[in-house]
Amino acid sequence: MKAVLSLNAGSSSIKFALFGVGAQNTLERVCRGAVEEIGTAPHFVVRDANDQELARRNLSEHGPDVHFLMGQVLDWVDSHLGASTLAAVGHRVVHGGPTYDRPIIVDQSAMMALDSLVPLAPLHEPLNLDLIRAVAKARPTLPQVACFDTAFHRSMPAPARRLALPREFEADGVRRYGFHGLSYEYIASRFAKLAPGPADGRVIVAHLGNGASLCALREGRSVDTTMGFTPLDGLVMGTRCGDLDPGVVLYLQRRYELSVDQVENLLYRRSGLLGVSGALASDMRALLASADPRAKEAIDLFVFRAVREIGALIGTLGGLDGLVFTAGIGEHAAEIRGLICDRLTWLGVVLDPEANARHAACISMPNSSVAVWVIPTDEELMVARHALAAIGHLEQAG
Repeated sequence: MKAVLSLNAGSSSIKFALFGVGAQNTLERVCRGAVEEIGTAPHFVVRDANDQELARRNLSEHGPDVHFLMGQVLDWVDSHLGASTLAAVGHRVVHGGPTYDRPIIVDQSAMMALDSLVPLAPLHEPLNLDLIRAVAKARPTLPQVACFDTAFHRSMPAPARRLALPREFEADGVRRYGFHGLSYEYIASRFAKLAPGPADGRVIVAHLGNGASLCALREGRSVDTTMGFTPLDGLVMGTRCGDLDPGVVLYLQRRYELSVDQVENLLYRRSGLLGVSGALASDMRALLASADPRAKEAIDLFVFRAVREIGALIGTLGGLDGLVFTAGIGEHAAEIRGLICDRLTWLGVVLDPEANARHAACISMPNSSVAVWVIPTDEELMVARHALAAIGHLEQAG
C-alpha cells in the first residue's frame, strides 16, 4: 500500500500527517504529529487517528537543524509504514505568487522560481522552502508537491485582486492574493456534501484562528477575501494587526524612528489580540477566561472587525445563504460565534444557542434565513489529495 505525507512548516514547529492510500485513491489518516519548539527544545510527538500517542522523542541535543529534524520524521515514518511505501510528500506553501494557480511537482527549476517569491512572504516562504530542501536532502528520489495557499483565490475577479497603485507595481506582482486557500478549498468541498443547497449559493467562510481571514464563495469558488498582498491584512489576529491605514506605518517610522525590520516585528508579532490586550495573551481561550478589561477590549475589537468584514463580503456576494466557522477559534469558541451571530440578526441569522454551545455542525435555527455551520478544517488532507493527484499525473506521463 502507498502512503502520502503532508507537511506544514511554522515558525517554531513542523506539523505533519500521514495518510494511507486505499482503493480508488481514497485517503485514510494513519497518524498526525509535530516537531515542536524547534528554536528551544526540539521534540516530536505522533498520535494515531484515535489520538493515542504513538511516539515521543526528545531531539533537543541536536538543536534547530531542520534537515536533521526532518530526517528523524522521515525515519520514523518509514519504520511505522512497514511494508507500505511513502509515495510522495505534500507541502503547504504559503505563497504561489502570480504564476502558480495549482499544485506543482517540485524540481530544481521550480525551486528557483519559488525562491524568487520570498520577498512576497518573507516570514513564511523561507520556512516552507527549507522544509522542501530538507526532504530532498534526506530522500532525493521522493516526489515532493508544493500546494499553494494562494491558488484557491485565483478565481477572484480583477477588482478583488487589484490594488489602487500605479500599474507597473501590479505588473511586478503587487496585488491581492488571499491566503488560507487550502482551508477554504476543503471547507467548500465539505460544505457541498453537508448542505448542498446553501453551499451552491452565496457563502462566507470564517477561518478564525491565530491567523484569521474570511472568504466569500459563490458556487464554491472564491470571489473575495479579507487577506490581500500578505497574511498581515484583514481581520485582527493573534499577534498580527490586520487591516491598517498605511499612513500609520509612515507615522511609526517617522515619529518613533523605527526601521523596516522593527515595523515588521511590531505588525506581525506584537500587535493583534496580544497588543490590544496589553500583552496579556494572543490566545483567545486565555482572553475569554480573563477578567481584565483589556481582554474584553481585545475580544470586542476582534468581533467588531469580523462583523464589519462579513458585511463587506455580503456586499460582494449580493446577499448571504450560508456562514461557516472553522479553524481554532471558529471551531471551538462558542462565545465568539455567538457574539458575531448576535450582530447579524438584521440579516435574518437566528442562532440555536444549545447547538452552538455543544459545537454542533449546524448551529442555526430552522427559521434562520442564513444557514450557520461549524466545520472543522483539514488542510493536511487537502495537501495529501493534491500530492496524490500530482504523482498520479507524473506516473501517467512516465
